[in-house]
Amino acid sequence: MTEAYIIDAVRTPRGLGKMGKGALSQMHPEHLSATVLAALKDRNDLDTADVDDVIWGVSAAMGLQAGDIGRMAALDAGYDVKAGGVTLNRFCGSSLTATSLSAAMIKSGMADLMVAGGMDMLSYAGMYGAKMREAGVGSAGMGAGNPRLQAKHPQSNQGVCADAIAAMEGISRQELEALGVESQRRAAVAIAEGRFDKSTIVVKDDEGNVILDHEEYPRPETTAESLAQLKPAFEMFLNMPSASGGKTYGELINQVYPDVEIKPIHHVGISSGVVDGASAILLASKDYAEAHGLKPRARIVAMAETGDCPTLMLNGPVPAARKVLAKAGLGVEDIDVFEVNEAFAVVVEKFIRDLDLDRAKVNPNGGSMALGHPIGGTGAMLIGTALDELERTGGRYGLITMCAAGGMAPAMIIERV
Repeated sequence: MTEAYIIDAVRTPRGLGKMGKGALSQMHPEHLSATVLAALKDRNDLDTADVDDVIWGVSAAMGLQAGDIGRMAALDAGYDVKAGGVTLNRFCGSSLTATSLSAAMIKSGMADLMVAGGMDMLSYAGMYGAKMREAGVGSAGMGAGNPRLQAKHPQSNQGVCADAIAAMEGISRQELEALGVESQRRAAVAIAEGRFDKSTIVVKDDEGNVILDHEEYPRPETTAESLAQLKPAFEMFLNMPSASGGKTYGELINQVYPDVEIKPIHHVGISSGVVDGASAILLASKDYAEAHGLKPRARIVAMAETGDCPTLMLNGPVPAARKVLAKAGLGVEDIDVFEVNEAFAVVVEKFIRDLDLDRAKVNPNGGSMALGHPIGGTGAMLIGTALDELERTGGRYGLITMCAAGGMAPAMIIERV
């Protein structure tokens, strides 16, 4: 089997995901995607006619973010027309899965040069969703208004799911807030020390003016005392009907788990930040890299995808990690860096507890609670963050995973070379 190597990883800074407030919010989604694609091309002097395909992940595929952004953004970035492009949706796991599929193409011998990544502009998605509601076309929810599916697999609000898992696991709000404070602290250190600089590009407009050159979301002043003052963010959804005349979001969970008493505890300080952002990964076969002077930074060791309970939705990372470790023939003790998306604090806390991990190895530079979660772009961002950290510390293996809506989780193990 041919090896698949990571040649480069780039991402934008994360902008606040509010229309008119975030620096990236006025950009066209294809322009934001093209920014990282162009950076890969320019940084690596890439002959884009050799790119076999661009596999792109987008979660909020609506309006300007609908259609095949993978193809359109590649053209906008100046890629040769021979470079194809396709867009996929695995919700939060979209760009991690895009990278896995790209690696699989190379490992199978069917491709030599691939670009993977993804993006989401939550500022645009929020604005577009509001316009749809004003027009009387509201969201059909996670179950897409499918009563038969909801009867088989009730799917609730993700924040309510997070609160339910915390109740089931006996994890307190205070313990989760400690994780939130630590994420902010670690992110502040990483930013101050320039740990993200290698992968982070400056976003500019067509005239060369800087649109964004720093992370907009972090709140380094966060303390345990300040988080304790915040009201639970998903309390309103607990007793809200999921559909007109239907069960509440809490009742959907109790339909499957009748004994769980859901207590709202998650809030903005211990949930992922709403942001805009894009990321991209350049992958190549060994033969192509050697023939074209591209220096590999990491090897894709193993990839895995797994499904888990759609009703709880967020518990996939632990079985996904176990699955990908088994495929790689490794144990948790072999992994130097774990990048686990901080969709909600309980996801990471449960991950650490279930796998009995050294907390210092998990999200050592903070995570989405501090930096934000641009949904379809986050997975590839985590790959780049893990790779940068392995290079900074001299570590060997990194494991990247994240929960995805619908009760899924992709996972990947990379090895620094």
